[in-house]
Amino acid sequence: MPNILIIEDDSAFCQMLQKFLIKRGYDADICYHASDAKKKFKVTDFDVILTDLRLPDYDGIQLLADIKKVKPQTPVILMTGYAEVGTAVKAMKQGAYDYISKPFTPEEIIMIIENALRAKPSEVIHDTPSVQKPKQKNAPLKPKGNLPEKTILGVSDASKKLDDYIKLVGPTDMSVLITGDSGTGKEVTAKAIHKNSKRKDYNFVAVDCGAIPKELAASEFFGHIKGSFTGAIEDKTGNFEAANGGTLFLDEVGNLSYENQIQLLRALQERKIKRVGSTKEIHVDVRIITATNEDLMLAVQEGSFREDLYHRLNEFSIQIPSLEERIEDLILFADHFLAKANENLNKEVHGFSAEVWEAFQQYHWPGNLRELQNIVKRAVLLTIGDEVKIETLPKEVLQSNYHNTTKPENFSKSDFEKDRIIKALKKTNFNKSKAAKLLQVTRKTLYNKINHYNLDL
Repeated sequence: MPNILIIEDDSAFCQMLQKFLIKRGYDADICYHASDAKKKFKVTDFDVILTDLRLPDYDGIQLLADIKKVKPQTPVILMTGYAEVGTAVKAMKQGAYDYISKPFTPEEIIMIIENALRAKPSEVIHDTPSVQKPKQKNAPLKPKGNLPEKTILGVSDASKKLDDYIKLVGPTDMSVLITGDSGTGKEVTAKAIHKNSKRKDYNFVAVDCGAIPKELAASEFFGHIKGSFTGAIEDKTGNFEAANGGTLFLDEVGNLSYENQIQLLRALQERKIKRVGSTKEIHVDVRIITATNEDLMLAVQEGSFREDLYHRLNEFSIQIPSLEERIEDLILFADHFLAKANENLNKEVHGFSAEVWEAFQQYHWPGNLRELQNIVKRAVLLTIGDEVKIETLPKEVLQSNYHNTTKPENFSKSDFEKDRIIKALKKTNFNKSKAAKLLQVTRKTLYNKINHYNLDL
């Protein structure tokens, strides 16, 4: 049984992580203070050490150095709520095996732990700063880090198709255009593509094109030199340079002005950029992933978006399904957001009441996954006990549930139950196993109900 030491000053999170690891078959010990941790790792050979980078009584990087001095072959995984690339690079140079940003999913931490357990001693002991190799000119930075979001592997056909597309296009260098309604998780999908690519160890840089003023777009994309325009008080690295070697994600790309579209197209064609105010060309190796909830082809026809840029960005397209299109995955998403809310709010809510599930299933989710995440987080904040109750939901969800469940006086309980079964079967394309999960009954119970009501399917 692998022996793991957790060093974390957040006692609630520390205990929750310990319980989780014990359930997964690990022997997990915990410390809330660096002083206690030092005593333990000096006398005990731990297989893996998980430590928070920001401890109230000690510097996390110094603690890492202390561990490596006493137990140089023990893999150390740093946890932090501060996703700082510079700190990550420094930690890797000091000998950290890996670096993970909070909040992280159970699957992510288990994967890193398992990789650390399988690592050879030579892979655990990294080069110290005194023996660093000289940097190649204009070489991309290579920070070792983890992306906090992840794509939930759903059971619906729409989710499986999405996952297949991510795995198919991820290893290539093709430009990907991601489309879908607002809140469906386009940036999460872009990060999943990046994590499935050969660029995964380099930067993923996300840019909201809708938030960039037209006049500052060139500076944001390509950077500028000091004094190149009013307000340029120092040199600035642009997004293309920051993403060199990795992936540049342009969200809401349809909001770029025509002039900015020309600048972007030129950079993509030549793979060279110039900082604003500079004459020096900089070569960049960047993969482009873009996203929009607009119809770019219509924008091309109307003349507001360049056709040549559209085809440059759309080497492969992915349409993100709405939450209604993968309603079978609702329970998976809700449970995932519940775990994140518990961690963020320091709560221990274990589930949802039957009335809440009923309301969730009846609601049409116009805001998709973002709306579900917000509603779950709000409900967890308002929950007093260990289960989310119906009264913690916002009025729009309750009203939707009311209108969908209110029935005429002659509408019997059996008619209502039969109607729910038919709706579940339609939502799952008459897949009885998926419909049973949606209704939260066993497959045998669903079959019995179908036979009882003599439903002609």
